Amino acid sequence: MEYMHITRENIDHEHICCALGAKQYEHAVLEKKQWLCERMEEGLVFYRLNERAKVFIEYLPAEKAWIPIDAPNYMYINCLWVSGRYKDNGHGKQLLEKCKEDAMAQGMDGIVHIVGKKKMPYLSDKPYFEHLGFQVVDRAEPYFELVALKWNERAPLPAFKSTVKNAVVAGEGIHVYYTAQCPFAVGILEDLRGVANEKGVAFHTHHLRTREEAQQGPAIWTTFSMFYNGKFLTHEIMSPNKFEKLLHNLK
Repeated sequence: MEYMHITRENIDHEHICCALGAKQYEHAVLEKKQWLCERMEEGLVFYRLNERAKVFIEYLPAEKAWIPIDAPNYMYINCLWVSGRYKDNGHGKQLLEKCKEDAMAQGMDGIVHIVGKKKMPYLSDKPYFEHLGFQVVDRAEPYFELVALKWNERAPLPAFKSTVKNAVVAGEGIHVYYTAQCPFAVGILEDLRGVANEKGVAFHTHHLRTREEAQQGPAIWTTFSMFYNGKFLTHEIMSPNKFEKLLHNLK
């Protein structure tokens, strides 16, 4: 099947797979499109299936990634998503091959991506990447792992920045660090704030607006990371009902 290259020229009238048909996320999708356009000037590439489907890959040079990693001359995958009836049809492998071809054409040493230690929402499945030749090169608590596919054996291995492994989040209550990279993260914040207010829990949001803020901040998963009283809770973008249960269990 045909894949479409989403560019600054066509992004206004093409969908970007996220939150298809969900009106409550329309503004968040526009924010994501603007974010993508700005990153495209820095080398970000976005391919999606030429269907109304959630099948896409998004990647950019790791030095430009909004993630606290050290991976010079690698390509970083922001997101690889194949959902629904399109699974098990080879789309993930084909999209990864596009990423690899681009990285090799630019003289890069490999590809790097963040996965979960176990199967978790919003994190890629580690066994799938291992099956395609990726290897775990670093770990960070509580469950983040960095995987890399390297074709230059002399290249250094990517790693999480040491600063993020020992980062401290000051302040009581809930603190959420996020970027515009995922419409679901942007779109759910006010609903979560409402739940926290009802429970009498302080709720603070920190919008990471620059690459420097993202690379130097306390969150490994900068798309969405939630802390409580200074300790990491979850990267999961959860529903208000699930968040309410989480707050109940914290008390």
